[in-house]
Amino acid sequence: MNNILVTGSSGQLGNEIIELSKEFPANYFFTDRESLDITDKEQLSTYIQKNNIDTIINCAAYTAVDKAESDVENANKVNHLATKYLAELAKANNIKLIHVSTDYVFDGKNFKPYTEDDNVSPNGVYGKTKLDGEIALQEINPKNSIIIRTSWVYSSYGANFVKTMLRLGKEKESLGVIFDQVGTPTYAKDLAKTILEILPKIDNESVEIYHYSNEGVLSWYDFAKEIMRMAKLDCQINPIETKEYPTPATRPHYSLLNKSKIKQTFNINIPYWKDSLDECLQKLGERR
Repeated sequence: MNNILVTGSSGQLGNEIIELSKEFPANYFFTDRESLDITDKEQLSTYIQKNNIDTIINCAAYTAVDKAESDVENANKVNHLATKYLAELAKANNIKLIHVSTDYVFDGKNFKPYTEDDNVSPNGVYGKTKLDGEIALQEINPKNSIIIRTSWVYSSYGANFVKTMLRLGKEKESLGVIFDQVGTPTYAKDLAKTILEILPKIDNESVEIYHYSNEGVLSWYDFAKEIMRMAKLDCQINPIETKEYPTPATRPHYSLLNKSKIKQTFNINIPYWKDSLDECLQKLGERR
């Protein structure tokens, strides 16, 4: 039976993996920053050796996109250096490694869905540190390692756009939501299930990159409208432009991911975003 280390298990994706783990038997080691400091290579190495880890799912990330602009050192430690250490230990110990990355490695200026081979050019610190982590992993190149880039993650766990909209939809009569940023949400449960399903099938000499989000295309405005409709909240959603809502970090205007590679390689079906949103709202008890 596999000994699987799941880092960042207190986050959205980590929590969904915890919930699904009983359907995919293995010895799981769920850690967060309190129980394992992945930015400390020595501590990480000791933990891996002590527990005979043979698989790592790295869900840990510094995801505070705006804060990262002024907290470069910590963002770099978690997103770049920790990934480098995981890659080095994976190579040294013949460990299978799944690393989760982001659409923010792209500048958002594309006009068609990004493939894994498209040029990367992050706009801010978060995207740059995540890309540095990807590059370190590719350069170290441990066998049976993959990178999964995803976008607009939400879940019944943690803080995210869906839960924020539900809260504001109950508090306010109207809300302005950005309409000129386009992509696809990812229900963390769907991504977690995909990771656990493809795990036994991963068999590659060099690091492979895959893209994963739910199916479909929409703006944040469309997303908010559908949340209000499904939850039957009487809150008017008004479209606004990105420039009307300035933030420290620049968001990609277009971050649609082409998912053909992961679907074909592992023969998986990806749920449509509305179906997944429906499921999440039901779980939260907010579907009306």
